[in-house]
Amino acid sequence: MKTENMIDYIEIPTSDIEQTRKFFGALLGWKFEDFGPAYSCFDDGRMKGGFFESEKRLSTANGSILLVFYTSNLESACEKVCRLGGKISKEIFTFPGGRRFHFTEPCGNEFAFWTE
Repeated sequence: MKTENMIDYIEIPTSDIEQTRKFFGALLGWKFEDFGPAYSCFDDGRMKGGFFESEKRLSTANGSILLVFYTSNLESACEKVCRLGGKISKEIFTFPGGRRFHFTEPCGNEFAFWTE
């Protein structure tokens, strides 16, 4: 049964569906199901969402939301992002309650990882 009033699904733009699938599949272990050549649904085991073909980018500089992933090993996540072709856009920094870094995936969308 679905829970009322909780975020249930997110959609994210990408300029390259296949590259996005490879990156997030390797980085986070996401499973994908394609719905035509310009849309791919992901399932992270807790939430579902989709990537749609677009030249737009998620960026906090443009006022976009920031999707933040949790990890218990921030340094390892940072290394893995870089190894898979992502770029660090904000180096690891401390904030009240933890530490985090921001990165862009190969198609240019901005995301972050945090740890306590």
